[in-house]
Amino acid sequence: MKKYIKKRFIDLIPILIGISFLSFLLMYLSPNDPAQLMLSANGQAYTKEQLNIVRENLGLNEPFLKQYFSWALGCLHGDFGTSYITGKPVSETLLNALWPTIQLSITSLIFTLVISIPLGILSAVKKNKVADYIIRIFSFIGSAVPGFLLALILIYVFSIKLGVLPAYGNNKQYSIVMPTITLGLGMTCKYIRQVRASILEELNKPYVLGARSRGVKESTVIYLNVLKNSMLTISTLIGLSFGSLLGGTCIVETIFMWPGLGKLSIDAILKRDYLLIQGYTVWIAVAFVIINLMTDLVYRYIDPRIKLGKEED
Repeated sequence: MKKYIKKRFIDLIPILIGISFLSFLLMYLSPNDPAQLMLSANGQAYTKEQLNIVRENLGLNEPFLKQYFSWALGCLHGDFGTSYITGKPVSETLLNALWPTIQLSITSLIFTLVISIPLGILSAVKKNKVADYIIRIFSFIGSAVPGFLLALILIYVFSIKLGVLPAYGNNKQYSIVMPTITLGLGMTCKYIRQVRASILEELNKPYVLGARSRGVKESTVIYLNVLKNSMLTISTLIGLSFGSLLGGTCIVETIFMWPGLGKLSIDAILKRDYLLIQGYTVWIAVAFVIINLMTDLVYRYIDPRIKLGKEED
């Protein structure tokens, strides 16, 4: 297992290098001068001499490759530089926004799994019956509703009309409820269809017919056999969703003023805070790499045949 993890990390190094290089190159080619942005953030007029001094201090007069390698070396030590706008370390800013995003990601995934797995199983077991049609209609409608529209509806109903939930921020009780529902409902509708398809595929396999012919209870067949063999599909969905959520859900976090990575990235783009944007991009890449690796390890744990196949190769 250690050898496999080491090999995966080695294979992913070129990907991370490529992503970091492209993100730095795009920021380098931007028409805006970081030194000007830094001086303008103070709200004071500046001279050309002051601009040149700041550019020299920031290393902006150095060749592109030297700037990149200097920044990349700092990233390896956890130093993504200092924000041109706020003057705070980028690493500290990202870490402060990370925990709210983790909270929202976990609650959204829990909300999704608690609803989607039972409904997906029920829809598969009751195939082409009333319950199946109702669940499928719900999933299609839920998938078609944009996240921002659902967020606005929730705010109007529960904050403006009923006044039972706060409309924004994370400093009040139950502030996380509406962002969780907004993110979770969209994922739930997608999960239901995937879980249903996976369960139906398993139900048509010979081992299910054999278990039923031996008089095994239907609930035992569904929950101890079929659901277990469907976990590969579900674990894939969880890995992809969690990686996306950790990257920050920009629209939802911005609407609810949730101080996570998504809102942070939008603010950085609007303010042209290049170092913060670069740090955020690298963070997303690292998050997806780690989540994909963990998903592969879960595969090997759930289905030993995948492990044997890898080892034979």
